[in-house]
Amino acid sequence: MPKSGKRAGLRETPLDASDLDGDPLKQFAAWFQPRAGSGVPEAHAMTLATATKDGSPFARTVLLKEATERGFVFFTNYGSPKARQLMENPRATLVFYWPEVHRQVVVSGRVTQVTDAESDAYFRTRPRGSQLSAWASRQSERLESREALERRVTELDGQYAGREVPRPPFWGGFRLVPERFEFWQGRSSRLHDRFCYSRDGGRWVIERLAP
Repeated sequence: MPKSGKRAGLRETPLDASDLDGDPLKQFAAWFQPRAGSGVPEAHAMTLATATKDGSPFARTVLLKEATERGFVFFTNYGSPKARQLMENPRATLVFYWPEVHRQVVVSGRVTQVTDAESDAYFRTRPRGSQLSAWASRQSERLESREALERRVTELDGQYAGREVPRPPFWGGFRLVPERFEFWQGRSSRLHDRFCYSRDGGRWVIERLAP
């Protein structure tokens, strides 16, 4: 959990149930969009926590690319450890932390792969350098040298000179469909405000949690 205590220059912001939208996705947008639109570095960065089939935990930072009523989308190499873990054990947790406002959001749920059409559409929006990198990098595998990686990118750039770079078949997206949200507002003396949204049939139930 982020450090408690009052930080220099940070105004304490109380959070009450009456401040929350009944829809957790709308509440997430209310906290996320000001960060994303105000020049906060990597406001869309999130910790993705996964586990292997036998329960061994792993976590790393990835980038949020979409947050809609359908879920939270991110992209990766399908041969990477995180992708293999999600295919073995399709449950995960996302953690967003914005220290400049002392806020955290935790989102948990089931994960599925997005369609090829969705992955293709997003891949086409990426800068050409990022497209080439997706082909060049066998994510998390041992690498002979930085030079070998850069040489591979140069080869690919020549291979696709004058034409569109296609999406690698081993690269694409995942979507986490939320089953639980937690919104955390830092307060002084570790008396933080925490609220949990959980599913009860077709509706969301909001409960205050002890800090």
